[in-house]
Amino acid sequence: MARLTSVVLAGGGTGGHVYPLLAFADCLRRHDPRLRITCIGSPHGLENELVPRHGYELRHVPAHQLPRSVNMDLLRTPGRMWRSARAAGGILDEVEAEVVVGFGGYVAVPAYLAAWRRELPLVVHEVNVPPGIANRLGAMITPHVAVGFAHQRTEVKSLRRARLVGVPLRRRITTLDRQVLRGEARDHFGLRPDAPVLFVWGASQGARSINLAMAGAAKAVSAAGVQVLHLTGARNEDVEVPDDLPMPYVTRRYLDEMELGYAAADLMLCRGGAITVAEAAAVGLPAVYVPYPHSNQEQRRNALPVVSAGGGLLVDDDALSPAWIERNVLPLLKDPQRLAAMAAAAAGHGRRDGDEALRDFMLEVIPG
Repeated sequence: MARLTSVVLAGGGTGGHVYPLLAFADCLRRHDPRLRITCIGSPHGLENELVPRHGYELRHVPAHQLPRSVNMDLLRTPGRMWRSARAAGGILDEVEAEVVVGFGGYVAVPAYLAAWRRELPLVVHEVNVPPGIANRLGAMITPHVAVGFAHQRTEVKSLRRARLVGVPLRRRITTLDRQVLRGEARDHFGLRPDAPVLFVWGASQGARSINLAMAGAAKAVSAAGVQVLHLTGARNEDVEVPDDLPMPYVTRRYLDEMELGYAAADLMLCRGGAITVAEAAAVGLPAVYVPYPHSNQEQRRNALPVVSAGGGLLVDDDALSPAWIERNVLPLLKDPQRLAAMAAAAAGHGRRDGDEALRDFMLEVIPG
């Protein structure tokens, strides 16, 4: 087979679309530093912050939210979408793309349509149940669909024939040995080496309900001899933590080096986004999942298989409170044997080769 020279990756808006895209781009670059990798995104998504920082070319096309009901927006959508598709097509032609790999988000639709019109190989990667509307459309125009989790193929009729590849994860995550890095990670955050650590975060933007529950439980948690590493989120107010706690309580808004957070922790309290669940399972970190409540329950579906396997706990957002944390999280953090069993169960459900498996799938669908 002739050497692949140009790949276009499409997706954006949120971390759930951008982080797998970047992990896959890194995988492609490891195999061939000469390969041209072009990312298509919108002018306003998280990709604008992350893609250039990681050294990849980002090209913009207009992204329009697809209406979910019959209204005037639906009547205007075809014209808007084809204009965006023409812009995406111009990029595909300019970079002489040989394949398009999409990760969802509204901005992926123009790239899908442009690839379809040019009869270019198109691979769609989906991590949620139900699939996002962009990837539902993508799956209608290509047979090459990959999923991140086994339960997607059993719960969604249109995904039963999809290839299970796992979720592409950052190399710093897939190569992490939590035990080896633990001392360095705790020292990095100013945490003690000899006391359990609860790692709290509500995804990149934060979760107010988690922040408030932890702030309310801070005194009890600290009095129980537990340390806390708390990421409050980029768009949340600072958490008011008492300044006379006997154990370290470290707060930050965001953390680029998530592998250090995972290595420092004994247990995580978090949302149930697909990337969070995939990373926690891959590194063998037990977690208490608090799914985002204002959605179609995809975060609950993401977390349930790991929880059912024994790798975590699940609590509804409206049930999370300081008292719940005291009753359920603190006893767990004081039980090393149970934590070890949960860590093993989580690791047994995770996988670290999603990037390589998706690359193999992509290469299979390219003619020649």
